[in-house]
Amino acid sequence: MKLGILLCGDPPLSVMEQHGDFSDLFSSLFTPYGFEIQTWRVVDMVFPDNITDADVWLVTGSKHGAYEDHPFIAPLETFIRDCFAAQRRMTGICFGHQIIAQAMGGRVEKYDGGWGIGRTAYALDGLGDVHLNAWHQDQVTTLPPSAEVVGASPTCANAALLYGDTIYTVQPHPELSHATIQSYLNADWPNGVYPDGVFAAAHQSLTLPNDEAALTAQIAAFLTSGRSAVKRDT
Repeated sequence: MKLGILLCGDPPLSVMEQHGDFSDLFSSLFTPYGFEIQTWRVVDMVFPDNITDADVWLVTGSKHGAYEDHPFIAPLETFIRDCFAAQRRMTGICFGHQIIAQAMGGRVEKYDGGWGIGRTAYALDGLGDVHLNAWHQDQVTTLPPSAEVVGASPTCANAALLYGDTIYTVQPHPELSHATIQSYLNADWPNGVYPDGVFAAAHQSLTLPNDEAALTAQIAAFLTSGRSAVKRDT
């Protein structure tokens, strides 16, 4: 099965030098599940010719906001809606989670409670209580009509969304291991981008284990088998 990665941005340069870009990170996660990987840099306006160029799709994270005015946003939203209409399975991570919600009629805004960075507790359907790495302030604040909430954290009510049998998206990052988040924390960020104390708390959180392997397995199962990997309907 071919997994098409829609690359919406890059990590900081120092992170890429140590761990690769988002395509590398996701390839290392999903190749063991038998996926053939191809990447399109949609952030640079390099799009697939057709939604059938891959069997299933993944929309990555990004430093950009879904609500910002960038050339790739509108065509990406169209691509997302076309995949949903054709029932071609898709997943989205962080920005991918947000842009899919926006494309489907939801709303994305900055959370007035501030940033979520580092190891975070989530309750996810099909997995229960898990801990996963986060790096975001934006979040989905208004649900699209077709979305069902299947995961939340204490500060993110819409942390995982399921769209029928076709799309499953999550706010946390299964591709960001503790080592990768550590590199993010050590990157050279401009003063004032992140509030005091957020990084210190995140550093402390990285001494405890994470559940990115469980989420990766669930996403892989969804892409191959559909919603039963996330939610067993009665």
